[in-house]
Amino acid sequence: MSDIILALDQGTTGTTVLALDAKTFEVRGRKTVDVPQHFTGPGQVEHDPEEIWSGVVVAINGALEATGLADAKSRVRAIGITNQRETTVLWDRRTGRPVYRAIVWQDRRTAPICQKLRDQGVEPLVFDKAGLLLDPYFSGTKLRWLLDNVSDARVRADRGELAFGTIDTWLIHKLSGGAAHVTDVTNASRTLLMDLKTLRWDEALLGALGIPDGVLPTIAASAEVVAHTKGVDGLPDGVPIAGIAGDQQAALFGQGCYAQGDVKCTYGTGAFVLMNIGARPIPSRHRLLTTVAWKIPGETAYALEGSSFIAGAAVQWLRDGLGIIKSASEIEPLARSVESSGECVFVPALTGLGAPHWAPEARGLITGLGRDTTRAHLARATLEGIALSIADLVDAMGKDAGAPVASMKVDGGASANDLLMDIQAALVRARVVRPRVVETTALGAGLLAALGAGLVPNLAALPGLPVERTFDGAAVGAVEDLRSRWRKAIERTLR
Repeated sequence: MSDIILALDQGTTGTTVLALDAKTFEVRGRKTVDVPQHFTGPGQVEHDPEEIWSGVVVAINGALEATGLADAKSRVRAIGITNQRETTVLWDRRTGRPVYRAIVWQDRRTAPICQKLRDQGVEPLVFDKAGLLLDPYFSGTKLRWLLDNVSDARVRADRGELAFGTIDTWLIHKLSGGAAHVTDVTNASRTLLMDLKTLRWDEALLGALGIPDGVLPTIAASAEVVAHTKGVDGLPDGVPIAGIAGDQQAALFGQGCYAQGDVKCTYGTGAFVLMNIGARPIPSRHRLLTTVAWKIPGETAYALEGSSFIAGAAVQWLRDGLGIIKSASEIEPLARSVESSGECVFVPALTGLGAPHWAPEARGLITGLGRDTTRAHLARATLEGIALSIADLVDAMGKDAGAPVASMKVDGGASANDLLMDIQAALVRARVVRPRVVETTALGAGLLAALGAGLVPNLAALPGLPVERTFDGAAVGAVEDLRSRWRKAIERTLR
């Protein structure tokens, strides 16, 4: 075996570390550790940053042990990080201790702050400079809440005593023994605070949101050496941290969507559709987001993004909330046991609606229930609700791009569900392409680290992903009636 690249994928419900062969990028070792969820009130979701860090250390050691190599840790040549993007951490620069739990991207507590900023006329500035809309989803208002609600936080921030970061920044801080305070352009583009054109923190945005610039990390490229390991259990000192990208941008990169017009959808806790739009940040006319796709040597790429906050989490809700399935894997055979969902429609707005509606106050809705409705109908309606949410995003993306999407690459846990992929292909009227390896988020972080550390010379030297299966939706049949019922259900959800 050759040298190793460690790819750290820190997600909402778990941390996965892959030990990748530095030449072939094949997975030689893997370890996943669950992340505890803390639900502290209606619409509130928190993580403990120290629990995240301890899980990362366990996952690093587990992945290296899984390679079966006694000298695995001495073979590590680079580390790549990908992360849940908007989740916000604030910590004491001197002690390195968080002053509050991390506020997770799903958290909706800052809806009143967003509304107040809209009322003040701030949203056009945010859309023009940051490519985003005012929604509790993004980091900037979470940071504002922490500064306003944690005792002495604003005073200490003004004195330069506190450091802000998304999860990538927190992990780099810990991996480097506290030496580095850095993020990359993809994560910075999700804060409401960075200008997409200059790729720098923007004074006007900081002023509008009331954020002191002294808490902010340095913005780096997605592929460059930003720090080196120091004092990490299981790793030698001096390993370069050379790749950083938010999870969705890492998946876009890992899927090989290097050309303008390439589209991917990742099915995780939520679902996220990204389209590579090339070297210029083009504003959306259909309430999608413009974001940085990556910055690598010689190239900065941008993307349009549509976000559906609930995807795999809807299946978890059927399992944990309603108890109609015992494991997520049961949903496909259960949904296949009926030919259709009947009149049943499920809008999975369990934490509000994302793009293109942007309705944080919306809640989930099930319509069309009758005496003949069974748990199988609800299971199929859940898969359809996930796919319909994504179809709305793909439709909006095609309108922004001026041409319908012809092909969409997919990854993430729920992409293994063949029925969901068939339904998805029918609804988006495009080929859905599933690679043999669906851990493309972690793979993308590893590929970026290889570029950043100089282990590969350029994009052309990176391997492509073999295709496992293509779906065309032919097995699902006509979906016009389903889409009509969906539109009516969405209207009711938004009332």
